[in-house]
Amino acid sequence: MSAPEIGMEVRHSRYVPYSHAHYAGNLVDGAYSLAAFGDVATEMCIRTDGDEGLFASYSDVQFKAPVRAGDCIEIIARLVRAGTRSREMEFEVRVIARGNPERSESAADLLDPPIVATTARGVVVVP
Repeated sequence: MSAPEIGMEVRHSRYVPYSHAHYAGNLVDGAYSLAAFGDVATEMCIRTDGDEGLFASYSDVQFKAPVRAGDCIEIIARLVRAGTRSREMEFEVRVIARGNPERSESAADLLDPPIVATTARGVVVVP
């Protein structure tokens, strides 16, 4: 556990399984990104406060690009404000790899630069 330090980041990477596709084109819903934000926020709170914390609010959620089943994504939480019991974070989902079925059924490409798919700000509270 370390003291909350402005600018501290937590990153997770994961593969988006086809079981999460909800729409044509293997699109996943926006709630998938919000759930991922909850995961990195939980780790941030554990690292800074030794507690999972509780999400209080989201603001400025923006869905900028699609997330699809088969994508590899990176989820980032960055601490931007630390109050006595609250922690405000900026969040970002980046698509870092995407399937390329035109090349072959199981082909995928690393994306450079990654595609910023979802951004938000959020506040969590800790005891």
